[in-house]
Amino acid sequence: MVHVETVVFMLAVLIGLSAITHKIKVPYPVLLVGTGLLIGFVPFLPDLALDPEVAFVIFLPPLLYQAASKTAWQEFTRSIRPITTLAVTLVFFTTSAVALAAHYVIPHFSWPMAFVLGAIVSPPDAVAANGIIKGLGLSKRVIAILEGESLLNDASALIAYRYAVGAVLTGHFVLWEASLQFALVAGGGLLIGGLLGWLVTLLLRRIGSATSQTSLLLLAPYVAYLAAEHAHTSGILAVVSAGLFITRQAPEVLLPQARLESRAVWDTLIFLLEGLVFLLIGLQLPAIVADLHGYTTSQLLLYSVTVSLVTILIRILWVFFSTYYPRLLGWSTASDTDDRTTDVDWRNVLIVAWTGTRGVLSLATALALPLTLNSGQGFIQRPLILFLSFVVILVTLVLQGMSLPLLIRLLGLPPQIDQARADQALELLLASRSLAYLENDFPLALRGELKQTLIRRYRALVHELDATLYQTYSAPDLVTDQGLVNQQWAAERTLGHYQQTLLVALATEKHFSDEVLRTAERRIDLAMARLDASEQAAPG
Repeated sequence: MVHVETVVFMLAVLIGLSAITHKIKVPYPVLLVGTGLLIGFVPFLPDLALDPEVAFVIFLPPLLYQAASKTAWQEFTRSIRPITTLAVTLVFFTTSAVALAAHYVIPHFSWPMAFVLGAIVSPPDAVAANGIIKGLGLSKRVIAILEGESLLNDASALIAYRYAVGAVLTGHFVLWEASLQFALVAGGGLLIGGLLGWLVTLLLRRIGSATSQTSLLLLAPYVAYLAAEHAHTSGILAVVSAGLFITRQAPEVLLPQARLESRAVWDTLIFLLEGLVFLLIGLQLPAIVADLHGYTTSQLLLYSVTVSLVTILIRILWVFFSTYYPRLLGWSTASDTDDRTTDVDWRNVLIVAWTGTRGVLSLATALALPLTLNSGQGFIQRPLILFLSFVVILVTLVLQGMSLPLLIRLLGLPPQIDQARADQALELLLASRSLAYLENDFPLALRGELKQTLIRRYRALVHELDATLYQTYSAPDLVTDQGLVNQQWAAERTLGHYQQTLLVALATEKHFSDEVLRTAERRIDLAMARLDASEQAAPG
């Protein structure tokens, strides 16, 4: 009961902070972690330790699924080379560099233990990255690279972590076995997630209830994670793969009302889960510090600065090296050459290099370390590994998270494409195509002047959108006779279905970004929902 009261208290704090966060120029994750730190030292509150199983099974699947569902697919596929370089090669490189530094700086810190620490702090966190870069006006490709990296790197880090812990427990490690296991675990996770995503979309096509569709979408990430883990593959990659697959098919298989419901449900769920995760991160410090024995303050400071600096500097060096070294040697591909624009501006490269915030995955893996070795001896260095992992999370969140907005201003990055203009261009295209559909191919036989009235309305809309920047257009009912009103609603519903089909086709042509397409899809869904409400309220 005590924990329930503590969770309720944390939710109250979370909601209170959300009400004032826009007034405080501090990234939301940093504010939450700082608040968690303060709460953790309140004497009358009980310790609320983060169970690793809770983090892996309860928090991670929906958070990763939502991050995958919001990933811009066009930019993700376009940036797959830098994403995989960061998500795989950089993770292993960071693991090795941190292990090297820890082994030689910390006395009696064996190689296996050093690699455990390196694997824990190597992956930037998807939740932390999304929270830090949100609303900063970064290049779409920079956002896609950062989000894509944080989605895929967890599998690399967990494989390295698993084998490093195994080496600590047994004293046995074979590189080729680890490499083969990585391929099997990653490939199996992607395959299971893709198959589950296909199965979910198949079920969504056959479900006629918006509430049932929304419930199935909530269940999908947990099923993907548990199925993959049961098969001893990557549950994280399974969730990401399922999320990407389902999101690509969602415009064709989800009911408009289901899209509206699921957005509202997911927004609320993610708000609560993200907030609790970052508060819990802050709450762990008192317990971690209490377990530390036999180290002076100067030693802990030296170890913390060393590991944190290596973690940050290795990323900066690797990002610049992997970006420019192939170009200098003439190894660039055709797609790389096409990108010699602002996306490869050194300032954008620096933003990617600096944004390496760690989060819940690093903390959960550190907390999951066993208390004893296979020999029965205690895991003596476990408290120190926990402490250093927490310090890296805190330093990257606070230092990099707080300084990123200032860095963007100092670099003077050029403004991105006006979102309103992109929205207007798509709205104009939809209105123009709908007008042509009404004039030439409309399948319904409409009574009286209703068809001409609809045509005149869409001509006025096209003229308005063509002449001005995007404005919300809300047309009143055209007629008052109930029979004609029903025909008008049927006509507008037919036009709505046509526009939704047109959006699906436009998504494959890649002329508009995913964000713009989703905005238009939401507008159409809202219009269809208003039609449903009007029809339900109509007499008879």
